[in-house]
Amino acid sequence: MNKLRTSLLLACALALGACSDEPGSKGWCESKKEQPKSGWTADDAVTFASHCVFEATTVGSEAWCESLAEKPKGDWSSNEATDYAKHCVF
Repeated sequence: MNKLRTSLLLACALALGACSDEPGSKGWCESKKEQPKSGWTADDAVTFASHCVFEATTVGSEAWCESLAEKPKGDWSSNEATDYAKHCVF
């Protein structure tokens, strides 16, 4: 029963998250590159610097997936687990 509940929660999170690119994802980074920086918020600038400058930190990139796969799963945050399932598994 617990596995079913976890699967359903993950499916719901993925369905809701599929509506827009999450900050730090490859799609989000690409859209920010096309947007004038004058339209960015301070949070956008920090997220871009943190996740889009180097591919290894871009959520969902091949390097990010490989890096997270090497990290012990017990050390993953719930966001990392959701992002990994969304970008690296499916």
